[in-house]
Order: sequence, then structure tokens, then C-alpha cells
Amino acid sequence: MSYPADSKPLTILIAADTYPPNVNGAAQFGYRLAKGMSGRGHEVHVLAPRASNGRSYTEPGGDWTVHRLRSHSVPTHDYWRICLPWEIKRDISLLFDRVQPDVVHIQCHYMVGEYTLYEAVKRGIRVVATNHFMPENLNPFLPFPAWLKRIVAKNSWKDMGKVMSKAAAVTTPTPLAAKAMHDHAFLREVLPVSNGIDSAAYELQPGEVIEPHEHPTVLFVGRLAEEKHIDVLIDAVAKTPEHLRVHLEVVGGGEVKPALQAQAARLGIGDRVVFRGLIDDDELRKSYIRASVFCQPGTAELQSLVTLEAMSASTPVLLANAMALPHLVSDGENGYLFTPGDSDELGRRITEILELSQEDRQKMGAASRELVGKHDITATLATFEGLYYGTLRADLDAGSFTPEAAREPSGTAFSG
Repeated sequence: MSYPADSKPLTILIAADTYPPNVNGAAQFGYRLAKGMSGRGHEVHVLAPRASNGRSYTEPGGDWTVHRLRSHSVPTHDYWRICLPWEIKRDISLLFDRVQPDVVHIQCHYMVGEYTLYEAVKRGIRVVATNHFMPENLNPFLPFPAWLKRIVAKNSWKDMGKVMSKAAAVTTPTPLAAKAMHDHAFLREVLPVSNGIDSAAYELQPGEVIEPHEHPTVLFVGRLAEEKHIDVLIDAVAKTPEHLRVHLEVVGGGEVKPALQAQAARLGIGDRVVFRGLIDDDELRKSYIRASVFCQPGTAELQSLVTLEAMSASTPVLLANAMALPHLVSDGENGYLFTPGDSDELGRRITEILELSQEDRQKMGAASRELVGKHDITATLATFEGLYYGTLRADLDAGSFTPEAAREPSGTAFSG
């Protein structure tokens, strides 16, 4: 047990607008947070939308308890679900009566996070708020003109500030994201806390042998969505020298998959681009280890857990020079940044890494593994535990972003 000697274990309610079986960084963080806090001796409850139609209910079994709220599908997204306030407010209140949480940790300022926070504040329960989203993440799913999307984004930032300002502590995965929240949501103090990762889980184990691919392979893992710019990566692979026979492995599902498949065929590399869809954790780990280089061309990443996973597997990385991705690259040591959208530059960087000797590529991979050490999940869990108890003050003890800092040089139903 890791809680302070003079404090009891906590009952923690984690409210998330996306959670497994959804596949994205925020959903995975919510799962790992629940698993980590349960492992540290706390009673953990997760509140999230259900993945299908029906009433709110509580899932049976599990090392922690997952409660699912009534939700509705979104026509522009293959798995995202929304919860309507008038359908969930009473269910959330009933769940508070039943669970009696000591602390609430919301993962978003949208419906589930917002109304869980309001209920906690009304009852005088401590709230920690974490933001995993940029309003721009919604753009591909909004059938609006650009000017209207800008209005939606501005209002989303405004709502974020209104909701999260009521929390005792506000966090986000990176300093850059914290600055964006200060500038656009007008939140004065935001603590950067890495999503964290169990790096050892992605390493080769003693005696384990995983054969590399027959051909040099670039790996992408993530949602096949517009803001990930996988089309740029496909273009880049097509521009690498023919003698290298560069292959691309794409792991994940999403709405742009048919267009990406058509693009690969049109460029004449359909036989070198493999779309694997969703795979289990064991297969994903092997993909990271087998890959010659990992690429994240996305431009709306608040941290990129998949990049941390690839680095944990000692894989060189090529990342778009956008949002939080530059924090994960020591240029020339564990990989390179490239100009977002520039397939020519990306193609040259892929070629540069793949033409290195095996020894030099291994050095790059080892540098990735060393750099990821500061994102250890143990430190992340300890930080959130301190915020839950109130023994860690986000404004003084943990280096939160402030405007002053920016100037420094450095199955049972639970409702009726």
C-alpha cells in the first residue's frame, strides 16, 4: 500500500468520456489509471458511456468497478458515444449515493466529466480534472464549414475553463498542453503530468526471440483519422528508394481507412502497406519490437502514448514537429522531427534511418528507451495520489504552468 500512514485508502471515482473498448490515448490512460490506483490499495470506480444502446448499468466482476451510462452513437464517428444531460444527471447522482467517493477525477470537460464534477462540487467532494483533448480533435467529425468550426473550438475552450476551474487541481500531459489551456481556456494553474507508461512491459524479455520483419518496416499505431495525417506517411514511403523495399504497417481502425487503402494502391505500393486493424496488446508489443522505425505524423497530439510505447520497445522515432511531439525527440539521437505535412522530408528521414548500420539504429533505439524513462507510470500515479489526498499542491509543489512560469527561461442496473 502506498497511501500515507495517517490516511486511509481512498474511494476514487474516475469519470471518462472515452474508455475501453474505445481505442485512443485518453481511453488507455483512464484504464491504466484505474489499474494503477487499484494496485496501490484504493477502491476504484470508473464512470463512462456504455458502448451500445440501453440503460445505465454496472459491469459485473473485474479488479475495479466500471459503471456505464446511457449513451447514443454519433453518425460521423465509428465508436464515439455521447451522453445527454437529462438522461445521465439522475444516474450520476444515484451513483454518488451508492459509491460515496472520497475524490473524483474527471478526464474531460464534456458531458460525463462535466456533470460528474458538478455533482462532486455540490457534495463538497474533492475534484481533480485532467484534459486529454484539443478542441481541434473534433474537427473531422463536425460537418461544418471552417468558420463555424473555429466558433465551436472557441466555445469548447471557454467551456473547459468554466468546468475545470471548479476543480481543486487541473492537469494535462505536457507543458505545451498546459500553456494552451492557460492561453485559450484561461486556466491560471495547470500541472503537466505525463500519462505515464510501464516501459518494461515493451522490452524483450530474457531469452525471448522476436524475429524482425523480412523488409525494413515503418510502423504507425493509432486511430485512422484525418488529424493523424497517415496519407502523408504513405506518400513518404512511396518516395523512398526502390532498393530499400520499405514496408509500412498500420495498426488501428477508423473512418479514413478506405481512402488510405486506395491511396496506397494508386501509388503502386499496395503490396507494401499492411492494414492490421485492431490487434491485442501482445501483438501490438511485438509490432513495436519488430519495427525498424515508428512514425507519428499527427498534428493534434497532447502526448502520444503510442509513441511512448514504441520508445519503450527501443525503436527509433520520426515525429511531426507539432503540439507535444517535440518533447519526445532528441533530434539525431533517438530519431528526428519533420515538418508536418511534408512527405518529401519525411521520406528522406525514413531513408536516412534505414540506411544506417544496424549498430547505429540500435543506438537510436537505446536512446529512445532512455528518454522514455522520465515518463514512468509509477511517478505519474504517485503525483495523482498526492493530488487526491491534497498532500501535493499543484500550484507550489509540482511545477504547474502559470503565466509567471512562462516568462522564466527554462451487469447490475444502478439507476431507476
